[in-house]
Amino acid sequence: MPAPASIPVLFTAGPFHRGTALAAGLTSRMLNGGRFTRLFPCVWALRTHVMTDSDWVLAARLAVPTTARVTDLTRIRCLGLDDGPLRPFHFVIESDLHIDIPDIFLHRTVELPPVDQDGVTPAAAFIAYAATARVINAIKVGDWLLHNKYMTMAELVEIAEGQRWRPGAPEALWVAPFLDGDSRSMKESETRALLVFAGLPVPGSNKEVAVGPQVLGVGDLSYLRWRLVVEYEGSQHLNDRGQWNSDIDRYAGFRDNDVNYVQVTQEKLRMPRKLVSEVYRQLVRGGYDGPAPIFGQRWRSLFDPIRAARPYGGELRTTISGRR
Repeated sequence: MPAPASIPVLFTAGPFHRGTALAAGLTSRMLNGGRFTRLFPCVWALRTHVMTDSDWVLAARLAVPTTARVTDLTRIRCLGLDDGPLRPFHFVIESDLHIDIPDIFLHRTVELPPVDQDGVTPAAAFIAYAATARVINAIKVGDWLLHNKYMTMAELVEIAEGQRWRPGAPEALWVAPFLDGDSRSMKESETRALLVFAGLPVPGSNKEVAVGPQVLGVGDLSYLRWRLVVEYEGSQHLNDRGQWNSDIDRYAGFRDNDVNYVQVTQEKLRMPRKLVSEVYRQLVRGGYDGPAPIFGQRWRSLFDPIRAARPYGGELRTTISGRR
């Protein structure tokens, strides 16, 4: 439905601040007359406007002081991540200012973390996120940031080491050895985390699988020593006929060269212990003689906030760092 002609175009396309509207000639009576809806204190939008995620972030920006910077998962979602809750919207301000706005969390600090034109830097946002994130979610998000080159491991460690007092810094340093920027999808990251926290060897991410001079393909996760590939089958493998046929040829090549494989689906990820056990059986089939998966405290810590998981996994972190 087109907006009434009396409403300037500026106020039909998204959220706006009440002060901007009043300065342009709209009145309080117009804002409260039914054509508009209030999103946050002093922030409005045309009632018929369909709000996008970006619109909501903009609305939240308009509701906080201009000196506040977007941070945490909100900043990361602004980069294009489509995972995790949109609310609450996270901002940080160099002040002891307290505001109470539903769905907005304004973090207060004595010193802002590194910032750019859009908010705090992605690495600083990840540190803020790590303060409350579960281990498995932090691994997925951290991999995504590294793979897409929004942050580097060196940058992450430098900020966290230099500002250990900052909420999330100890947690970010703890989880950093578990991150792998070679992971191309969050499902690959999730699968790798499940295997590693169960005590299985660390798989390579997106490595060439070759037998002699013949390259059979690139494995999502691979245990080349034991001739095993672990592949996540997303919806594109079913919906893209070209991809589907390519997969058929690739798996035939694996079978012809005695390379075992485990195909992972979203349904299998919902039964993680069963999935890990399946990978273990295939590793043993390839000659692996290491320990079986252990679904104890270290495994359970994967699903806890990092701050709760930190007492566990010291030996595991050493293994990850050395990629043994």
